[in-house]
This record gives sequence, structure tokens and C-alpha cells, in this order.
Amino acid sequence: MQALFIGQTYIDVTLIADEMPGGDDKAVAQDYAVSFGGNAVTAAFACARLGFIPDLLTSLADDWLARMFLDMAAKYQIPVHPRKVNRSSLSFILPREGKRAILRARDDDYLHPYPALNIAGCKALHLDGHQSDAAIHYARLCREAGTLTSLDGGGLRSNTRDLLQFIDVAIVAERLCEQMNLDEKGMLEYLKSRGCKIGGVTQGERGMIWYDETGEVSRLPALRVPTTRIVDTSGAGDVFHGAYVASYLERPKAPWRDHFEFARGASAFKIQHLGNEAGLPTQADVAMMRELYAAV
Repeated sequence: MQALFIGQTYIDVTLIADEMPGGDDKAVAQDYAVSFGGNAVTAAFACARLGFIPDLLTSLADDWLARMFLDMAAKYQIPVHPRKVNRSSLSFILPREGKRAILRARDDDYLHPYPALNIAGCKALHLDGHQSDAAIHYARLCREAGTLTSLDGGGLRSNTRDLLQFIDVAIVAERLCEQMNLDEKGMLEYLKSRGCKIGGVTQGERGMIWYDETGEVSRLPALRVPTTRIVDTSGAGDVFHGAYVASYLERPKAPWRDHFEFARGASAFKIQHLGNEAGLPTQADVAMMRELYAAV
């Protein structure tokens, strides 16, 4: 095991449509995509696409949607460690004008304890806060083993504050700042106070404000992808996380600015494609994005 990702599996249905019908109305979507979903799950697929195949501890039902998900994981050779739930979780996503509306149906009532995994040789752990007991357990184990721990802080969860004490790299969303009544700089100070060596707040098209190994705060601008080329921003943050983990696995001694610059190239590719799978970049795709688009 070179890396372990822990999260919640979704099947994402992404629809391009001018409007959402209501009442007895009907409408026809212009395009659609069906793919794997979930924050850490999508990050795991991105990491695998970039050449570093992680293990994935995730929710899994015994139904046809779960079998479809396992087919997707097998395609990318991702070892799946399932934690059983009754039903698969779904996301319906409608991207429009650089934003995306999401409706989710989630089953996170886990029927069994999390599996015991051998993390010997694991070089990185990435979490999104789902499966709070498993997240805390493996974050603690990895911290004790000197393994890099990473958190996608997309929103405030029951274990967020406790989990942060075991996290080396915490990249959070503006939504978490709002939920904790902090501005971006206040959040960075909070992450520092929890012992996170690297911390950042992603801000969509404005890029990311973050602090590096020395504690210095700076801004990482977004790449200038033309508005006309933006198709679907959903999953871009997840691809960003998976890409910086992949970059770390490839060059663990490189400065974190290098990892994040690589990751923003991966995100620039994702937003030009509909659905998570179509938006997974290769190493060559990332290089092309970095060459094509300068930072804002």
C-alpha cells in the first residue's frame, strides 16, 4: 500500500440543462455523465490516473450501483476495502455558469466496524472526514508512523476539530470558514494552532490562500481557463487533492508550492470536462494545462 484514501462512495449523475423542471413540467438535458463520486473517492481516482494507485476504504452496498462502482475501481486497478451500507449513495449535479447545484441521497449508516488494514509502507493518507471513526483511527496510526496525512475540509463534520490534530496538510473550503465564523486568514491561523504544517483555503476561480513550510502566507492564483471552456466545476477540488497527493508521492522532498502548482493544472483540466471520470487528467494533460494557461 503506497497510499490510503478514506471516504464515502457516491454515484454521480451530472446533467447539463438550461433549467430544472418543477411541478408537472418536463425538460430534456443537453448532455449527461454518470461516474464515481465523493470527495476522497474522486481524489483517489485522480491519484490513480496520475500513476500512483492508492487503496480506498469506502462505503459499499450490495446493489447494482455498487457493482458498477467496483467495475470503475477495477478499471483503475484501485484496491477497494469496503465498509457495508444498505444502499448506494447518489448525487445529482447540475453545472451552470461556473457553479453547480447538487442534490444528494446518502446512506452513511455503516453496518460493520471499519476494516483493520496493514498500513506498513503507506506514504500518504488522505481523508475527507467521512467515516469519522476510521478517519481518526488511521490518522492517528499514520501520524505515529510518520506518514503524511492530508485532509479535504469541505465542510464542518463531527470529527473535524479532533481530526485536525493528526493532519499535516489541511486544505479546506470557504464553506468551512463560514461554518466556523472565520475569515480566510483566521482559518489559516486556526489550522496552524491545530498543528497542521501546511494549510490552505480554496477559493475557486480566485485560487487558494495558504501557508507553506515556514508559515508564510501567500496566494496561489488559479490558472486562466477561458470561461467558454469551462464545462463542469464539480469535482475540481477533489481532483486538486488527489493530484497534490500524487505529486507528493512522486517527489516527497519537493516544496509544497510545487505540489500545489501541479494540482491546479489538474483542476484546470477537470473543469473542462463533464463528469468526474472524463475530468481525470494524465501527467501529460497536467503538463499541457500548465503550458497553455498562465496564472491569474
